[in-house]
Amino acid sequence: MKTPNKIAFVGLGQMGLPFACNLVAAGFHVTGFDTAEPARQAFVSGGGDVARDAAQAVRDAEIVITMLPDGEVVRAFLSAPDLRAALKPGAIIIDMSSSEPIGTRTLGKSLQQQGFRFIDAPVSGGVRRAREGTVAVIAGGDSADVNAVRHVLLAIGNKVFEMGPLGSGHAVKALNNYVSAAGLQAASEALIVAQTFGIDADAFIEVLNASTGRNNSTETKLKPFILSGNFASGFSLSLMAKDIHTAENLAQSLKVSLPGLDAAANFWDQAAHLSSADADHTEIYKFIRDTINAGLPKSDVS
Repeated sequence: MKTPNKIAFVGLGQMGLPFACNLVAAGFHVTGFDTAEPARQAFVSGGGDVARDAAQAVRDAEIVITMLPDGEVVRAFLSAPDLRAALKPGAIIIDMSSSEPIGTRTLGKSLQQQGFRFIDAPVSGGVRRAREGTVAVIAGGDSADVNAVRHVLLAIGNKVFEMGPLGSGHAVKALNNYVSAAGLQAASEALIVAQTFGIDADAFIEVLNASTGRNNSTETKLKPFILSGNFASGFSLSLMAKDIHTAENLAQSLKVSLPGLDAAANFWDQAAHLSSADADHTEIYKFIRDTINAGLPKSDVS
């Protein structure tokens, strides 16, 4: 496939904006759209063009990329009659949002019946790696469709993992985030116990990272975002809770009973409910600490 004349990028948030800017830097002509004016202006500052509305953004685009809050927003966006009418026949639509895999398959059938091509390609890596263009892209869909846009995905991330049929990318992303959340929760709990016992936090983390307890959270989150009091990794606690629920819903739809996953979904739901709407996911540490200090059993928090 030739380099596309036009890419439409819808959703210029913390992850979407650097993705769209990296596509511009790679030489693609990108028209962006976001409902937030500051996001649109930030993209213009990054060298991109912005449309006055979503339909104008996707008109004549050979590739349309969505990076929206969840699958329901993606479905509503792509199902709008004016949007469908503006889509170029045969366009490849890439949903890079963290969506429900079952819903992705349902949406995909609708789009494919109208002659569009659809893949799911969520990412993992966080805001810093999004800016660097080093996120992992986790793709699901027809192999020919994934290969047709591989050069675009490689301008966003440095690795493309092809996982299987449509929805597989979203399934793997949700399962990955469950594993990530479990690691962060365990690391936070262990750190609190170590601190309470009088062990130096920095020294404790050094031991974890030289030992079998090492994970992504011990390496990249405990010191820069938790010990520092920064709590600004760029990924919200509510979105992490949503992704864990996506993994739980997938397991339940497959009739796979996983008590650890169910417990994690409930725990992170409680944390999201009792935290501010914009709380970073690393603030799970504060939720655990404050719950302990309040003398409340976690299971009683609601």
